[in-house]
Amino acid sequence: MTVRDGHLGGGGPGTGDAAVEPRPSRPVRKDEIVITERGLYVESWLPERRSRRRPLYLLHGELSGSWLWERYLSYFAQRGWEGHALNLRAHFWSETADLASLDMATYLADARAGLEALGKPAVLVGHGLGALLALKLAETHEAMGLVLISPALPQPIRPEPPSHVIRLVPTIFRHELIGWAGPVADIRRRDPDLSEADVARIQHLMGAESGAARRQVLAGVPVDREALESVPALVLGGGSDRLFPAAESQRLADWLGAEYQHLPDHSHYGLVVGERSHEAAAEVIRTFLEVHRL
Repeated sequence: MTVRDGHLGGGGPGTGDAAVEPRPSRPVRKDEIVITERGLYVESWLPERRSRRRPLYLLHGELSGSWLWERYLSYFAQRGWEGHALNLRAHFWSETADLASLDMATYLADARAGLEALGKPAVLVGHGLGALLALKLAETHEAMGLVLISPALPQPIRPEPPSHVIRLVPTIFRHELIGWAGPVADIRRRDPDLSEADVARIQHLMGAESGAARRQVLAGVPVDREALESVPALVLGGGSDRLFPAAESQRLADWLGAEYQHLPDHSHYGLVVGERSHEAAAEVIRTFLEVHRL
């Protein structure tokens, strides 16, 4: 494992002028952790001054990477939280791998390696499939808190899908499978909390994904609720989320005994990536962290 450090610079591969963030109003350092033995890259944004706040460990979902978290990394670093965004194997800055050979077990091992590389307990923040990884990680590793954003449901509360739904998932898939192909204007009409630039950027940065991992999520991944009882938890649901409906987020919050926040105008990606919409969700998370002294 290697760690490199530097002040905030440009974006990752594939980012164009439209994706460049405004310069933060407070000093922020950009860092990285490279876990060589697993080919993993963790993107880190740190406050210029040391803070007693707990680090945030951010886990992306399907087709994504650390690019998903750029706005959150900036928002929280400016307010004293260090953020570390993992890229799962074969995603964004991490090394390429045969997606056909990857599954939830592989991704969970990646998530464990990234957390262990931090060397200290963190608040686990996950989006979609990444929220399910956060739950699994908290079963076996000390977690200071859980923030689950439009989460994929675990097996105990996930309705059993028809067998053909699982069978029809291809070995490797791209954004067409989740309805993110096609004209920017069409997607924006469905997800109006995103700007045209947001949609274009998400489409450009989405990669390919493991069909095996998706099939396992659809079939249901078991989670031990008793192992999580002492962990403060927040669940966020978006009222305009077409991929992980808000009712499912509410169901998970009820099952966990977690705090729940409904954002009625937010889509799945608008909760984290939207230029105009991300801050409302980030402020909810900030309040949760402050109340629990995280």
